[in-house]
Amino acid sequence: MSINKEDKILIIGAGGQIGLELLEELNKIYGPSNVVTADIKSSGAFTSNPFETLDVLNAESLFNIVKKHGIKQVYLLAALLSATAEKNPLFAWQLNMQGLFNVLDLAKEKYLSKVYWPSSIAAFGPTTPHINTPQYTVMEPSTVYGISKQAGERWCEYYFNKYNVDVRSLRYPGLIGYKSAPGGGTTDYAVHIFHDAIKKGSYECFLTEKTALPMMYMPDAIKATLQLMHAPAEQVKIRGSYNLAGISFTPEQIAAEIKKHIPSFSITYKPDFRQAIADSWPQSMDDNEARQHWGWNPTFDLGGIVRDMLSNIK
Repeated sequence: MSINKEDKILIIGAGGQIGLELLEELNKIYGPSNVVTADIKSSGAFTSNPFETLDVLNAESLFNIVKKHGIKQVYLLAALLSATAEKNPLFAWQLNMQGLFNVLDLAKEKYLSKVYWPSSIAAFGPTTPHINTPQYTVMEPSTVYGISKQAGERWCEYYFNKYNVDVRSLRYPGLIGYKSAPGGGTTDYAVHIFHDAIKKGSYECFLTEKTALPMMYMPDAIKATLQLMHAPAEQVKIRGSYNLAGISFTPEQIAAEIKKHIPSFSITYKPDFRQAIADSWPQSMDDNEARQHWGWNPTFDLGGIVRDMLSNIK
C-alpha cells in the first residue's frame, strides 16, 4: 500500500451518497484536519472538517481552494446521476465533463499528485454483453450520464498517457447505503425499498420484478475506492476505469430477503422511464482485473446487506 498520511485531500461533492461515507474513512486514515470537504451548498455534516463552498465548474475557485489548503489528492464526486441527468442533458454533460477537466488540468500542471474520479456501469449500453460484462467490450451508452462517463474514462486514460496524471477510477454498480439519501440514479430503488419497508410495510418499485442489476453495499464501495487509491502506481494497470462487482439481484429477490425480517412486507411494480435505462445496463460484471491487479474482494452478500440496512435504518 502507498499511503502518504501528510497529503492534504479534497473531496468535491462531499455531501453526496458516496462523499459522506468516504469522508468517515478518510478521516480515520489522514485525520479531519487533512481532509477538506467541498460542495455547492454547505451542510451540517462537515463540522469536523474544513469546508469550502465550491461550484466545480468554476476553475478559478477550485484552483484557489487547492492552493489555499495545499491539496495533493482530489476525489471528484460531483456529478448529475442517470435519472436526474436525463431531465437536463446539456447541463449534465457540462457538469460531468467540465468538472473533470478542471481537476485533471490541475494535476497536469502538477498541483495535484493523485486524482480519483468514479465511472459507472452506465458507461455500458444496450449492445454490451449483459451477463458477466467484461472489462473490455462494446460500450455504446444510451443516457447522457453514461455518455459522460464513457467520455470521461477516455479522457482519464488520455491525461495519464499524455501528461502522466495519476488518475484512478472504478465503474461503480448500483450503490446501497443508509447514511445518506441516494442522488437520483436508476438503482435507487434498492435504497428506497428499505425505508418504505420499515415505514409503510410496502413498496412500489419503478422497475419490473425480474430486472437484474449489479449492486454493491456502500462499505464495499468505499473499501474498493481506498484500496485502489492506496495501491502502488505500478499495480494500477487500467487508467480508464476498472469494472467493479459486488452482487447482482432483482427487485423480486431483495423483496424476498426483506420478507424474512418483515414477513408482512409487500411489493408492487409500476415501471417508469427508468426501466429503459436499467434494460440498457449490465446484469452482472466480470471484475477479474480489479481482483488480480490490486486484490479486490467484496465482503457483503445480499443477506448481509439486508440485515445491516434494516438494523441501521430502524
